[in-house]
Amino acid sequence: MAAKRAMTYSKAGVDIDAGDELVEHLKKINPAIGGFAGLCPLPRGMKNPRLVASTDGVGTKLLVAQLAGRHESIGIDLVAMVVNDLIVCGAKPLFFLDYFATGKLKGQEAREVIQGIVAGCEDAGCPLIGGETAEMPGMYAPGHYDLAGFGVGVVEANQVIDGRGVKPGDLIVGLSSTGLHSNGYSLARKALLPEDTKAAKAALKRSAWRGGPSLADLMLEPTRIYVRTVMDLIGRGWVKAAAHITGGGIEGNLVRVLPNGTTAWVDLATWTPPSIFELIAERGPVDEGEMFRVFNMGIGMILVVAAEHARQLVKRAEAMGQRAQVIGWMDAAGSKKEEPSVQLVRPA
Repeated sequence: MAAKRAMTYSKAGVDIDAGDELVEHLKKINPAIGGFAGLCPLPRGMKNPRLVASTDGVGTKLLVAQLAGRHESIGIDLVAMVVNDLIVCGAKPLFFLDYFATGKLKGQEAREVIQGIVAGCEDAGCPLIGGETAEMPGMYAPGHYDLAGFGVGVVEANQVIDGRGVKPGDLIVGLSSTGLHSNGYSLARKALLPEDTKAAKAALKRSAWRGGPSLADLMLEPTRIYVRTVMDLIGRGWVKAAAHITGGGIEGNLVRVLPNGTTAWVDLATWTPPSIFELIAERGPVDEGEMFRVFNMGIGMILVVAAEHARQLVKRAEAMGQRAQVIGWMDAAGSKKEEPSVQLVRPA
């Protein structure tokens, strides 16, 4: 009877050598990577620091990147979704960790993704101190991978931005988004891409409109990282509340940071959403109410400030390269105990 050949991890579908190669590549980019865990010191001079943690992913935007074969910016999205959540309470990002999982590790693809993560971390001013690359045959369809990100920030206990100081008469400032960011892609894909894989790949290569950028360019525009601008504005004492506008839109996210007894009025006529939103609404078709419930509609971050500081804040944000404008105001609700609400209006 012939002896059976010995099994190996490689024959089971996991390439240890490919994983080791990736780690060596990452060490060249960032020497902090490669150990069993990452270390990060707390900033000196803080009296009563509070650590703030957040985790997120990129959602089905990953499917668009995989269809287009473009992975260089998806890592930026991953960092942005995490650090933008940290800063809304005033926390400065300290470090970032990533999780990359796939059925079959492709070295160049993984390098592009992680180089995007490194670029995002540089923009956010926080180091990538470690992560995990998992090769799991049978778990993912061929050519697919998944990402998760984890970040920790720090803020002085007496400087936490929690919205408690918001009051009627304050103004609402919107910071522009770069487009879809990383939310609503299940609806965006349904509206813009054919179900057939080959046809979807072809559609992504074509211009979204004559002479314009390709559909892939629009759908893969990386999520804006607001860290430097927002932390600068918070440091000047101007920000009473901040909301990262993700899934749920303006209404679903702004209401989370407002105190009882207040109503936010947002004037939809004060800005024009980027063209990608018009494209989705037309091709879906998707009605306006659903668009504002699902997408950021061109406003990626909202800040609530005292009226006397609004002009200074807008001017400072724009000096830092961030388009900003007053898009609404705060009013009193029916009673001080009434839960906060957000009203989207379009004056006649």
